[in-house]
Amino acid sequence: MKLTKDVLNLRPEEAFRQIDCALKEQVFRQLKRRGVVLGVSGGIDSSVVAALCARSLGIERVAVLLMPERESSNESLGLGKLLAETLKVKYIVEDITPLLEAAGCYRRRDDAIRAQIPDYGPGHRCKIVLSSSAGHKGFEFFHLVVESPSGHVKKVRLNADTYLGILAATNMKQRARKFFEYYHADRLNYAVAGTPNRLEYDQGFFVKNGDGAADLKPIAHLYKTQVYQLAEYLGVPEEIRKRPPTTDTYSMPQSQEEFYFSLPYEQMDLCLYGLDNGCTHEEVAGAAGLSAEQVKAVYSRIVTTRKATRYLHMKPLLMEEISLLAGD
Repeated sequence: MKLTKDVLNLRPEEAFRQIDCALKEQVFRQLKRRGVVLGVSGGIDSSVVAALCARSLGIERVAVLLMPERESSNESLGLGKLLAETLKVKYIVEDITPLLEAAGCYRRRDDAIRAQIPDYGPGHRCKIVLSSSAGHKGFEFFHLVVESPSGHVKKVRLNADTYLGILAATNMKQRARKFFEYYHADRLNYAVAGTPNRLEYDQGFFVKNGDGAADLKPIAHLYKTQVYQLAEYLGVPEEIRKRPPTTDTYSMPQSQEEFYFSLPYEQMDLCLYGLDNGCTHEEVAGAAGLSAEQVKAVYSRIVTTRKATRYLHMKPLLMEEISLLAGD
C-alpha cells in the first residue's frame, strides 16, 4: 500500500469524545475518585493530558503539580505555570531538590561519573547520549558528555557500571515527583494521571515506579504526532507546542532523540506504525524520508527495545495466583 504521513492524521474532535467518555468512566466509576492529579513539565504530553482532564472532568477537578529541582530548566516551570493559568486549573509547586539532596541523588550520580572522569565536580554539567540507530550497525552505546566550568566539553563511552550508577541516581528524580503526586492524590481523593504517549509507552521510555506509575494513562494510545494535533485542538499554548521534546533530567540540555530514540518523533512514529501494521521497509522509507536500510534498522531496534523493557511493564509477580473476586 502507499504509505504517507497522513496515516497519522487525527480527527481531534472525535479523539476527544472517545477520551472524554473513557476518562469519566475510569475516574468516577472504576477508580471512584473525585478528580485527577498530574505532574506537568511544560512539555507537550503532560500539557495535553492536563487539558484533556480539565475539559472532560471540569477545571475544579484537576490539580497540576510543578516539580522543579536545581538542575531542571527554568523554562519548564514557566511553561507549566502558563499552562495552568491558561486552563484555569489549580497548580501546586513542589521543589523536589531537598528530597533529592537528602536521598543523595546528586552525590551518587557524581560519584558514578568520577569512576570514569575523576575530575568531575562542582560547576560541571553532564548528559547521556545514545549512538544513532539509523544506519548504525551492531550494538548501540551510551556516551557521557561532560562540560567543565570553563566550557571544555569531553565525551566518553560509558561502561556498564557507570551507566547504571548514573541512571539509578537520576531515576530518583522521577520517583521523587511521583512521591508528591500520590501525596496530593491521597489528600484530595484524586487519581494520578500518567502522561506517556504511544511511542514512549511502547518503548519503555519511563521509570518504573516513577513517571511510569499512574492510575490511568489517557494518551498512551496516541502517537506523539497525534498528541501535537490534539494539543492545537485543545488550545495548549503555542509556546509549549513549539518547544522541542526534552528529558529535562540532566544538567546539560538534552533532547529525547539523543538520549533514547535517536530519530525525531515524526520518523519514529511512522516506523512504529509501519511495524505494527505490516508495512514494508520501502513503504515506510518513502513516508519517513529514510532509506529502506535505515527503516530496517529502526524496526529491529523497536523490537529489541520492547524485549529489553518488558520488565518495566510487568506487574509484581506472585508465587501463586490469588483471587480477589469473592464477594463481588
